[in-house]
Amino acid sequence: MAELKDLIQSADWKKEKHVPVIEANELVKKGEAVSVKVSVGKEIAHPNTTAHHIRWIEVYFLPSGEKFPCQIGAFEFTAHGEGAQGADTSAIYTAPEVNLKFKTEKPGTILASSYCNIHGLWQGSKDITVESISPA
Repeated sequence: MAELKDLIQSADWKKEKHVPVIEANELVKKGEAVSVKVSVGKEIAHPNTTAHHIRWIEVYFLPSGEKFPCQIGAFEFTAHGEGAQGADTSAIYTAPEVNLKFKTEKPGTILASSYCNIHGLWQGSKDITVESISPA
């Protein structure tokens, strides 16, 4: 029997266009919002056509020492050029890129997953450290 964990792929995003790329500061201040940008196709553009596209990106945060991550965002991309006249006849194409913010008291790992309608599930990750705010 297949298990989901066995179907998730990862690679170096500089060489593989399907990997979600996470951009965030590696050192953040406790209590301040962490800005996160996740995109697919940063170094090598991913197609965005009716036949081949990124359907969604999900973003999680796993605090250090905890067993399960918390989902901090789920984003669906629904315009890939489909139109009333058929495939790739619309002028509307969504780009697989999202921006979000969250706060954390603990260091941990930002995890992102994406789904390509042809090439399946992909993941990326980025560790962050949280520094305490010093009293003035």
